[in-house]
Amino acid sequence: MLAYLDSSAIVKRYVAEHGSDVVQELYDRAYSGDIRLSFSIWNIGEVLGVLDKYRRRDWLDDANYRKARQQFLSDTLRLLKLRLLKIMPVKARILVQCWQLVERYHIYEADALQILSAKDIGADRLYTGDKLIHEIALKEGVDCQYLGPK
Repeated sequence: MLAYLDSSAIVKRYVAEHGSDVVQELYDRAYSGDIRLSFSIWNIGEVLGVLDKYRRRDWLDDANYRKARQQFLSDTLRLLKLRLLKIMPVKARILVQCWQLVERYHIYEADALQILSAKDIGADRLYTGDKLIHEIALKEGVDCQYLGPK
């Protein structure tokens, strides 16, 4: 199984939120070799930005911010070395395809990129904490699990 994680899903591994248990299980299964994880190179910057935003809003203190940031980068490098993580490049062809989703659904290009990257890599399921991405992914034929509150 190949599980594609968007930024909102990845953050749930490092900050306790609704759906963190599901993401924790995905990482545990990846480390045991049962599944592979994937996300876009774009997500690395987004996750670092979200963690920084949480620190600036005092949702994370400095120590927990540094710990979450370090754990994210360590997990990413370790999973890459173990060949249990596939990082998708941002491809021009996918960006061009994003334009259709941006206009069709009135979403950000970064959100369209998640759906189309999951499709392009052949992910069995996309995991997201974003309800809109979830709804659009399903409309676009991508198996998607929503990790946010109901």
